[in-house]
Order: sequence, then structure tokens, then C-alpha cells
Amino acid sequence: MKKKLSFLVVAMSLLCSPVFSQANADSTALLGLPGDNLDLYAVLTLFQKSKTIEDFEKSLNDEQSKINNLDLNLDKKVDFIKVETKQKDKDFTFILQVDVTEKEKQDVAVILVSKDKNEKVTMQIVGDEALYGKNYVIEPKPASTANPGYTGTQPATATAAAPTTTVVVVESAPIVQYVYSPVYVPYYPPYHYAYYPPYYAAFTVMAVSIYHHNNYYYHAGYHGGYGNTTVVVNNSNTYNNYNKSRNTSNTVNHNNVKGNYSGGNKASTNNLSNNKASTSNLSNSKASTNNKASTSNLSATSKSSSPSGAGRSMSGAGRSGGGGRRR
Repeated sequence: MKKKLSFLVVAMSLLCSPVFSQANADSTALLGLPGDNLDLYAVLTLFQKSKTIEDFEKSLNDEQSKINNLDLNLDKKVDFIKVETKQKDKDFTFILQVDVTEKEKQDVAVILVSKDKNEKVTMQIVGDEALYGKNYVIEPKPASTANPGYTGTQPATATAAAPTTTVVVVESAPIVQYVYSPVYVPYYPPYHYAYYPPYYAAFTVMAVSIYHHNNYYYHAGYHGGYGNTTVVVNNSNTYNNYNKSRNTSNTVNHNNVKGNYSGGNKASTNNLSNNKASTSNLSNSKASTNNKASTSNLSATSKSSSPSGAGRSMSGAGRSGGGGRRR
């Protein structure tokens, strides 16, 4: 009886395990671009709950937050991301930027915050095309939708399906209240390549699969992302003005062309799987041809009464990629 009970417990555990793993999985596909190492859903959540822009910059580059895993110069160390501010009336542009080399800067993403004549605030983050591809725009879902990643000090709450979640009302976000308050002082980072704040210490890049797992839960509170054409930039004038002075790096462009950022990610794995599938189909096709040839040989053998046989084998090959240099 005890043996039967033990077997039943083990069987039930095995049946429940796949369900648990699927419930905690995220379907957001990796891009095969450097943006896979900076989750903009997590970035926008961190931005909303920050008290000041300088506080946001500091938290973004804190190893403990596990949000910044970006390595544009491929030196195996996480890059420092500085935040530059531009303002025109009630429209703010917060530019996330990396000094890739002593002479090259690369914009990573831009956060757009605007207030219309009715005092309604909109907030979006747009990923740079070199890092995220075209039209990578993310915005908070309406206030009726829960955002489990938001932990601001002044959130508005509402009834939601999940009792542990908090609803985002953009106007109530600490950072929004700060930038539209009389005490707001524009922040201009004094940092540049090889000159960083005392609190910052370069840390090692983690595997993209681990990074993705650490941050996927932020995604539920937002619209947009790769391939979502229904979310467009709200303030196109501000964004177009930003694009006129957008910073791009030749080093990043070169690494993109060479595919140096795609090693080990899901996109590359899928391509590899497709290649393997094609190779397998090709092998099966050749095997069928060989079988037909064998049948012909067998017929010929039966007629001539002189046995003959032939065979051949196939072998595959793999490939590996490397990293870059330290700065």
C-alpha cells in the first residue's frame, strides 16, 4: 500500500511540473539584438517609481536591481547608462545613452513624457532601432489593468484579478509628480567614457536566458514591444526632434552586422534549430533516394544473381562564436 501511495505522489508531481513552468514562462521572443540585455519593460517600471532622474540613473546602474545587463563593446562587463534630459514646455525627453568608446556614443532608448492641455500625462519608452529593431514602443496599460512590477510610493489602486498587483496611474508616479513640480531641477549627467560615479563598479554580464527569466514578470503591465504596430509614438513632434540629434555608434553597427550580439540567445537558437531541421529533412531525402537506389540494386542483383552493396554515412558540423575586447 505504501509503495502504491509513493508511486501516486511521484506521478502527480511529474504531471504538475510542466503546468507550473508554463505558468511562469514568458512568451516575449528575444530579438537577437543587444536590446535583449536591457528589458525596457523593467526600465520603464523603474523610471516610474524613481523619485528623481538622478535616482533613476543610479538605480538603473545598480547591480542589485538586475535590470541593466547591456554590453555594447563586448568586454564582458555591463555598460554604464547615463540619462540625459531635454525639455520643451510640458514635454520631456529622457535619453538613455552609453559611451561605447572614448569617441562614440550610442543612444539606447528614449523615454517620452508629455502633458496635454487637459493635464493628462502620457508616458512611453522607445527602443533605439540599432538595439531593438524598428517600432519598439512600450507604454503602460490603462489604469484598469494591473502592473505587478510597479512599487511606487503613491500608486492608485483598484480592484484587479490578482490581489497582489497595483494599478498604474501615470499621473501618480513619483517621477511624474517630480518633473511637473516647482522643485524640479533638470539633471545633466557629468559622466563620460571611463569616468563614472563613485557608486558604480562594472560587473560581469549574465547569460541572456537568466537575465530574461529575472525580468519577464514586468511585461504584464504594458502594451507594445517588438512587432506590435498598434502602439505608436504619441508625441511625434518631440520624437522627431530627438531623432535629429540621435547618437549612433559605428562599433555597435559593426557588431550588429557581424552578428556579435546574437550569440546564445533564443533567436540564434531558433535559427540553429531551423538549420538542423533543414539538414534533417535533407538527410531524410537523401536516405529515401539511397533506399530507392538500394531497391534498384536489389532488383539488378536478383536478375544477375551477382550480389553487390554500397553504403555511405553523413556527419554534421557545429559552429561557435566569440566575444570582444575590454575597454
